[in-house]
Amino acid sequence: MILITGATGTIGSEIVRLLAARGEPVRAVTRNPETADFPGGVEAVRGDYSDITSIAGAMDGADAVFVLGVLGPEGVDADSALVNAASAAGARRIVKLSAIGTGDPGLGLVGTWHLPGEQAVRASGADWTILRPSSFASNTLSWAQALHSHQPVSNLSGSGAQAVVDPRDVSAVAVEALLFPVHAGRLYTLTGPELLTTHDQAAVVAAALGRRVEVADIDEAAARAHMLAAGATPGFADGALAGQAFVRDGGNAVLTDDIRQVLGRPPRAYAEWVADHVSAFSGAAAADDWRSY
Repeated sequence: MILITGATGTIGSEIVRLLAARGEPVRAVTRNPETADFPGGVEAVRGDYSDITSIAGAMDGADAVFVLGVLGPEGVDADSALVNAASAAGARRIVKLSAIGTGDPGLGLVGTWHLPGEQAVRASGADWTILRPSSFASNTLSWAQALHSHQPVSNLSGSGAQAVVDPRDVSAVAVEALLFPVHAGRLYTLTGPELLTTHDQAAVVAAALGRRVEVADIDEAAARAHMLAAGATPGFADGALAGQAFVRDGGNAVLTDDIRQVLGRPPRAYAEWVADHVSAFSGAAAADDWRSY
């Protein structure tokens, strides 16, 4: 039995789909199993990070567990609790979703958010794999509302470039790590095939839409005020801005070959992801929230 936490999210839902397509026994954890839409044969169970007892019950009998914690300073203990629950349930394999740059002093506090979870995985006694993906291509879905209104998209990273990764590739690597022991004890830094600035990404979207896409540089004070007004905590806002500054200063200009090594093919380009999701940019406006920065 393979248990997936965060099973309705971008990464988790794709992992569930891929495992189910391979005929693997899958248990998907969600706060609302009665409304979740999973492939046939997937066992949906209730689990809430704020109620670790529910998570522990969901993990009973799981052989492998995908751990997706809570991003932000308020959730730094969630990963450890999830890993400990997996260990107590007897899981023999644990795959932890982390983030690129974790542990890098240049990232400041945001670079420590995933460290407790990584440390717990390493100390769990189970076969473990840690995935550190770069910025997701899907993050630019936050541009949908601006594009629908023909407004500029926001940029806090200046001319800093990063190897934007297709989240489908991250999920595919997670599936391999959950299934095969050859990935035990490995830390994979998952990147796309090329370094892109926000302006580069906007040009790719513009080409797909067949029209110009403007980019507006947003200063940190305005971005922080926007995040706080939309419900972000000060700690989260400060961490997110530190991450953007890290990119702006060139700290995330990292390319690896890890996806090719695991999947036997090159990572998908951002342009491919945009082509597959262009309707999201040209359709109805998306809800605006603090994650749009």
